[in-house]
Amino acid sequence: MHSAPQHHPRPTPAATGGGRHLPAGAAAVDPYDVDVSPESAGWGYSALRVLTLPPDGRHEFDTGDSEWIVLPLSGSCQVDVEDRTFELAGRANAFSGPSDFAYVPRDARATVRSAAGGRFALTGARCERRLAARYGPVSGVPVELRGSGACSRQVHNFGAADTFECDRLIAVEVVTPGGNWSSFPPHKHDEHRPGEESELEEIYYFEFTAADGVPGLGYQRVSPSADGGTDVLAEVRDGDVVLIPDGWHGPSMAVPGHHMYYLNVMAGPDAERAWLICDHPDHAWIRDTWPDQPVDPRLPLDSDPSHVRPEDPSQ
Repeated sequence: MHSAPQHHPRPTPAATGGGRHLPAGAAAVDPYDVDVSPESAGWGYSALRVLTLPPDGRHEFDTGDSEWIVLPLSGSCQVDVEDRTFELAGRANAFSGPSDFAYVPRDARATVRSAAGGRFALTGARCERRLAARYGPVSGVPVELRGSGACSRQVHNFGAADTFECDRLIAVEVVTPGGNWSSFPPHKHDEHRPGEESELEEIYYFEFTAADGVPGLGYQRVSPSADGGTDVLAEVRDGDVVLIPDGWHGPSMAVPGHHMYYLNVMAGPDAERAWLICDHPDHAWIRDTWPDQPVDPRLPLDSDPSHVRPEDPSQ
């Protein structure tokens, strides 16, 4: 006879891994569940806020010196900015496929409203240019199946550098089936090397599927790329954040039975907005094995594969 699952409470939220792993609640600042700014992260550009709204809830914010993408994690909303209203159909949850979104420029005042309530990510980057407010339809979000075998994952390139115009912001979502390794091989983007590597600060925000009432979890590794660099090995759960100013990041490991979602937010000082990475030399060979293995048959996890495109071998 099986006993009821025991859920062990987490300790009081506190930064770990040299302040780079922020367990759920550690980066909460009213009214946000997560509020990571360049100032709080100790860097220059990348930002993330996660906002939960009750039914008929609304939230106003000034964009300041940053551009933002409002992305539904669960639920739908309206975004009002510059005398325009963008209706975001959203989605049931982060595992039910990509979502539409709204781009909000710097030096503006925006309002997010939700009739039924929901949870919404605000991905941001300090920037110079003021671009027009725009709607991003879900039909324009390329869904990429990256890797193969146990390295298979699903990438929603809604705010990728080659997909949607921003000044500095780059943002994508990654869904990893339970038991798989994502962000692998480990890679970095902490040096400006034209044509080879970008200098980008990165935020990881995590969510997981539960199984039989048991919350999901995973593990995130960041290893130093230079003496004194970022060094994190963290157990990550719903609402956790990992900050990556430098270093080899990966793998992101989803434990068996629980799918992993993470939202990546990136920005940096390079004049060219590009995602150029360098693989860890000890593990780069793993990419060469992918053509000989099938993609995990569980992918895509959502029911609509119409936007799926083949992997770009350069990524």
